[in-house]
Amino acid sequence: MKRYIVLVITFYSIIASGQVKNNYEVVDKQISKIDAGSGKSTQDIANYIKDNFKTDDDKIRAVFYWTASNISYDVENMFAVNFNESKEDKINKALKNKKGVCINYAEVFNDIANKAGIESVVIEGYTKQNGFTDYISHAWCGAKIDGKWFVFDPTWGSGSIAAGKFVKKINNYYFKTNPSKIITSHMSFDYLWQFLDYPITNEEFYKGNFAVNKSKVKFDYDSEIEKYNSLSEIEKLVSSADRIEKNGVKNAMIFDRLAYKRNEVEFLKVNKIVSLYNEGIGEFNTFVTFRNNQFKPNVSDDELKKMITSPKDKLLKSKELLDNLGTVSKSNQANITSLSTGINQAISQSEEHFLFVEKYLGKSKLARKTMFTKVSWFGIPLN
Repeated sequence: MKRYIVLVITFYSIIASGQVKNNYEVVDKQISKIDAGSGKSTQDIANYIKDNFKTDDDKIRAVFYWTASNISYDVENMFAVNFNESKEDKINKALKNKKGVCINYAEVFNDIANKAGIESVVIEGYTKQNGFTDYISHAWCGAKIDGKWFVFDPTWGSGSIAAGKFVKKINNYYFKTNPSKIITSHMSFDYLWQFLDYPITNEEFYKGNFAVNKSKVKFDYDSEIEKYNSLSEIEKLVSSADRIEKNGVKNAMIFDRLAYKRNEVEFLKVNKIVSLYNEGIGEFNTFVTFRNNQFKPNVSDDELKKMITSPKDKLLKSKELLDNLGTVSKSNQANITSLSTGINQAISQSEEHFLFVEKYLGKSKLARKTMFTKVSWFGIPLN
């Protein structure tokens, strides 16, 4: 199956904000001593952090400071978004060039944090500064420190753009920010990552209505995050898409992200069906070869029956999943039709061989041999 990608035009910007006093001078000084060669690998950076810092608070500061200090905002390529880049590609490019846009900052921060033993996530959304809601997307991070979630924006925390050039200056406002404060400027597409008991809607974000509204149903984001982490990849996409839609599709960025997640769900579901179908076909072909060899070398009756039952069951399961797929995008309808035809044909053939095996197993050892040759009596078939 050919994978399709929804091109979400995602650009990133950084804007200066108020500074916050730095209480981590010792940590900053220590992480600055890391060997230059270690900066080429998030694992090496994480190992250095684990070896030199004991508390999660110091560790996450080291992650933030290293990321914000060692990566510069790539102003020249801020609009050159490669939608085929994997997470690893984004990280490796940033470590190699020491440049990147916000998704690079976020992925590097997140990877180092997780490898240092801290629960962290990349958050996608959009932003507001000075009353203006931006029309380009942004990415930042959330990390759980001593049982509480905080927000980290290593991109905005690394400096600012002045006269078209990046000016490096650590901004501690975006380090370990309380979710109730960062919500005035950072709006996640999925409200799960607001880390608020009473998440705000996109409409409220646009209007600047950030007051806690306890008339809403309280949202236990901690338990919801635990539940989310236990889901399969497809289930995560579905639950996230549902929350995005529920919170109001207020702008093109939200629409694009929602469409991407819905399409990704379809892709993964179809990919799962194709994988199951291919497994069934592979096992079925193995059985056909074995039958052509007159079931030689000998196997037990149970093994023989399993050789045809397994591929048949996989083909039937792939048909069930396909039948329950629901409405598919127009770009994928031809593929689905072709896949359905292939599955139905394979099921029909596997059923014929299954019936042959059942008949074979119901006969004596001597009679079984005759099933591989046509025996007749004066032109009348006897088997």
